Amino acid sequence: MAVLEGKLTVQNQKFAIVISRFNSLVTTQLLEGARDGLLRHGAKEQDITVVWVPGAAEIPQVAKKLAEGGKYKAVITLGAVIRGATPHFDQVVATVTRGVADVAMSSGVPVIFGVLTTDNLEQALERAGSKGGNKGWDAALAAIEMANLWDQLK
Repeated sequence: MAVLEGKLTVQNQKFAIVISRFNSLVTTQLLEGARDGLLRHGAKEQDITVVWVPGAAEIPQVAKKLAEGGKYKAVITLGAVIRGATPHFDQVVATVTRGVADVAMSSGVPVIFGVLTTDNLEQALERAGSKGGNKGWDAALAAIEMANLWDQLK
């Protein structure tokens, strides 16, 4: 029986991180988690590219450009969409979720969804480094594993 799985080590691989500036109190913590996860698993600082976008809705188009450029082994998307008093939350969540999934399916490069969708700021902060761990770190590990698995599937 053949079993394929990605390893959690980085060796001469480049990663891109697309991150939303909106809700930066949360997203900067996600970025630190992702960066730390990549570096602790062997990435070099110069092999990580961070691209800031205004909000979560802009993440998919930039992720697509990066994924299709052929330079990166994986693209990590980070953001925080926090529910407010209007239906805008549902629209943004649907747009970013569908957009990132479309890029992941069509680009030929692993694209990792690390966008928080929470009911309130407290939940977002919990997932950005407090008692819920750091989902940026989790996204980085998923990117490493998928990049290595991708090489085995060629």
